[in-house]
Formats: sequence, structure tokens, C-alpha cells
Amino acid sequence: MAGRPREFDRDQALKQAMLAFWRRGYESTSMSDLVAALGIASARIYAAFGSKEDLFREAVALYTAGDGGFADLALRQEEDVAAAIERMLHDAVMLYTQPDSPQGCMVVSAATNCSEQNDGVLEWLRAQRHERTQSVMDRLRRGVADGQLGPDTDVDALGDFYAVQLHGISVQARDGVPRERLLAAVRVAMTPLLQAAIKR
Repeated sequence: MAGRPREFDRDQALKQAMLAFWRRGYESTSMSDLVAALGIASARIYAAFGSKEDLFREAVALYTAGDGGFADLALRQEEDVAAAIERMLHDAVMLYTQPDSPQGCMVVSAATNCSEQNDGVLEWLRAQRHERTQSVMDRLRRGVADGQLGPDTDVDALGDFYAVQLHGISVQARDGVPRERLLAAVRVAMTPLLQAAIKR
């Protein structure tokens, strides 16, 4: 006899969990919050996704594969390094200030402070943020190799600077700083990279 079909759409439930975690963070999102957001009992959530941490990790993966993947696209698709960095910061502002979505970046804000029992989640997200910084540095190094940036460009310092900009946009967006102001800040933030660019 065939098993009973699931009474919910797993993909849709995962999306709702992503929004809940994105809005309130990992530790502040309780199981009762998830039950309300997903519309199913906690036992069904555990059966479908495993633990709360397993569900959170899947939710982050969904975020980074979707809207949250904007930085990878910008760094990969733009041939000019300055255009890549500017697009990354611009797209961050546009995503993090969407009126109908949680503000800021899920990876930046979901677990900046956790109790000791959730150190694993904190460290996992920290590693992802470090990977983002490294990807920015790698793109800048490519810019040097391509002759778009001067050979004496301090790639590590610039990479850290733009990681600070990217993560700072998330904090500012969550604090309600308007989109227009954040876009204006992006234009200012491009100054050191444009100064490092080799004039053609």
C-alpha cells in the first residue's frame, strides 16, 4: 500500500523557515515560531528536516542559492573588477532594503551572538563570511593579474575594506537607513578602487 502523501509542500515550508530565520535570527526563532510560520506541527518539522539546526542550514543554503547569491554573480559575471565590486555593493543595497522582505543579510545577521550551545552555528556562519571576504580578495587579485589594477595594489586591505562595506550595508539596512543613502555610500566606497585602477 502506498504511503500517505505529505500534507505540506516541503519547498514552500523551507522558504517560510528561511524568512523566519532571516527576520529573527537563529537563536531568537523558536520552534513555536517555526510551527506558526510553516503551518505544521513540530513533529512534522522534525520528521521533514531533522533538527532546528539542520533546518536552519538548509534555509541558509536556499538563501545563498537564491537572492543571497548576488555577490557571487557580480564577482563572476563582470569583466571589469571595479564594475564587479560596484555591482556587488549595489545589489546588496537593493536586496537588503526590499520593503517586502526581511532587512539586511541573513548570513550576517542570523547568528552574530549565540549561547554556547549554538557555537557550531555561529562558527559555521562566520566561516561563510570569511569565504565571502576571500572571494572579494580573489577577484581583486584577478584584477591585478588582468592589468586592471596596479601591481602594487594592497589586495588584502582592499578586500577587507569591501567586506566591511558589504557587511556594514546589512547592519545599516536593518537599522532602517534608507536605500538612497546606502547607494550614495556605495559611490563613495568605490573611490579607493578607482584610484588603484590603471587608466587606459
